[in-house]
Amino acid sequence: MRSISELYLSFLMVRNFMFNSLRFALPSDAKKLHQLIVELAIYEKEPDAVELTVDTLYQQLSSIENPFQVILAEQASKKEETKEIIGFALFFFNYSTWKGTKVLFLEDLFVTERARGQGVGGALMRELASIALEMKCTRFEWSVLKWNQGAIKFYEELGAVRKEEWVGYRLDEEALLKLVL
Repeated sequence: MRSISELYLSFLMVRNFMFNSLRFALPSDAKKLHQLIVELAIYEKEPDAVELTVDTLYQQLSSIENPFQVILAEQASKKEETKEIIGFALFFFNYSTWKGTKVLFLEDLFVTERARGQGVGGALMRELASIALEMKCTRFEWSVLKWNQGAIKFYEELGAVRKEEWVGYRLDEEALLKLVL
């Protein structure tokens, strides 16, 4: 029996959308994934925020104790027999103390500008939802910048509900050091 995500991918291919595969990232994808992370930082108006290096990303993707997983969206190249990476979803699992179950947390979703509006983001989200169900997660969560109205509309069209009662907090490296000293 084919999974929901396989059926959706078949549907997209029949409709001639711009991409034709989703797959997990490999260490050999580190350079291209890093480029997309930099593009995401530029899109989110933080062009100098990426401290992650290609080497660190390669090591993390190679590690058995990888702190995250990445699904890549690919498009077949018209000129060559290769595929171009046009989007990614970086995620990890955390835990719900009330439910006693895993929760899938989407850290970043990004689709290249020229591939937006072609169903790539929706396919990545559906794949993540499928993974969440397969891993017996009771929730699939993420954050979005308040100014990113396009993303907010996209997520709400998928059926996501805004968490009005929660306020996000963060301690950066300097604040962490200050707290423990």
